[in-house]
Amino acid sequence: MNANEILKEYFGYDFFREGQESVINAIMEGRDVLAVMPTGAGKSICYQVPALMLPGVTVVVSPLISLMQDQVKALNEAGIHAAYINSSLSDRQISMALEAAANGRYKIVYVAPERLESGEFIRFATCADISMVTVDEAHCISQWGQDFRPSYLKIIDFINQLKKRPILSTFTATATEEVKNDIACILKLSDPHIVVTGFDRENLYYQVEHIRRKDDFIVSYIEKHPNDSGIIYCATRKNVDTLYELLFKRGVPVTKYHAGLGQDIRKKNQDDFIYDRTPVIIATNAFGMGIDKSNVRYVIHYNMPQSMENYYQEAGRGGRDGEPSQCILLFSPQDVMINKFLLEQKDFSEVEPEDIDLIRQRDARRLQVMEGYCRTTGCLRNYILRYFGEKTGVPCEHCGNCDREYREVDMTSEAKTVINCIFEAKGRYGQNIVIGILLGANRARLKEINAEAYQTYGALKEKSEAEIRLLISQMVLEGYIFRRRIATAY
Repeated sequence: MNANEILKEYFGYDFFREGQESVINAIMEGRDVLAVMPTGAGKSICYQVPALMLPGVTVVVSPLISLMQDQVKALNEAGIHAAYINSSLSDRQISMALEAAANGRYKIVYVAPERLESGEFIRFATCADISMVTVDEAHCISQWGQDFRPSYLKIIDFINQLKKRPILSTFTATATEEVKNDIACILKLSDPHIVVTGFDRENLYYQVEHIRRKDDFIVSYIEKHPNDSGIIYCATRKNVDTLYELLFKRGVPVTKYHAGLGQDIRKKNQDDFIYDRTPVIIATNAFGMGIDKSNVRYVIHYNMPQSMENYYQEAGRGGRDGEPSQCILLFSPQDVMINKFLLEQKDFSEVEPEDIDLIRQRDARRLQVMEGYCRTTGCLRNYILRYFGEKTGVPCEHCGNCDREYREVDMTSEAKTVINCIFEAKGRYGQNIVIGILLGANRARLKEINAEAYQTYGALKEKSEAEIRLLISQMVLEGYIFRRRIATAY
């Protein structure tokens, strides 16, 4: 069968989506591939279809157990023999699966990146006819990426042990130019066919709300959309549990998902959401990767995510059917502090010591970009597209900021005063100290540094702290001032 026949026979589609056929054709020509395709664009079709046309077996490196299980279940139900190798299986089950794969039973084998180092899997791989190695969520290999996983660095070592080099196909939903270059370089892609299908999802409506009473907003929103399916993302498990209890007691058909729940409970809750038994789910960012649910009408972020990559991927789980979906981010300044705290707790046990500081700087820069998104008065869609390297034109006229009226205020004089204050302080102090100086605040720390002697002490005392903070954020966003080495923020 050719690609179109396989698409129809096994997957039930009459036509390929944008970019899919180009990727498949390149693979069938024996070329390596790097595809950046947004959530819902159908990345899995791009390697599953050629896997059925190529001789031998395709090995898919995937980071999440639940994602592998769902993919393999769907493939087997479609009549495609597939298996997965991960820690959810016993040693005997793994041995049986690898033996069956070696004997040609499976066309596609999903494997966790950690398994690539195991002796048993290497013995299988060196004897099997592996036509293609697919790297899903390929941004995990890059320290520039938002979800760096050191285990992904072992992929190239694994490939080097094979008797013949297979085709390499790599896929991600979010990749800046640096991340794309990293993927190609680290995996040593050979003259790769690069496909970027574009980041603009016109059916998604982006909106940022600056509010303190987030629970009230969510309760009100759900009451106005009782028949809609939606995802509510929270930064912490505690927020998930608290919001779940609130909605459950109000009779909302809701479930929850986070890493603190047992695997069986997570699986049940996920299935209840996918099959609309509980159309609303509250979750941490542990939820969602690879979830194939088309009718999500809203994605609400209770807290600001740590990066634009995370936000774009999570918000992109709405509207996969092409119908309108709202992506609402509820922002408060406390979100910045929560994320800084979470980044402080990041596990660097598998990272080389000399790389830790650089990763921290990149993490904090991404957080700064995300804060800029929440504070900008410009077009939200264009902000996202510019971040991912796409050229933008006029405002989209279809986002929360484009539909909102703003009052423009000339703050040129105040901005000069901020710069003068930073100059007087020789850039030694953080934002809170600078704001205190400008307000002429009576604080012990300001007395310690003799701030009363500054010419700018109290120069903006007629302004509120919120106004000055917003002004400084805008100046950082537009590049007039820069935060010093991010490590000082931790």
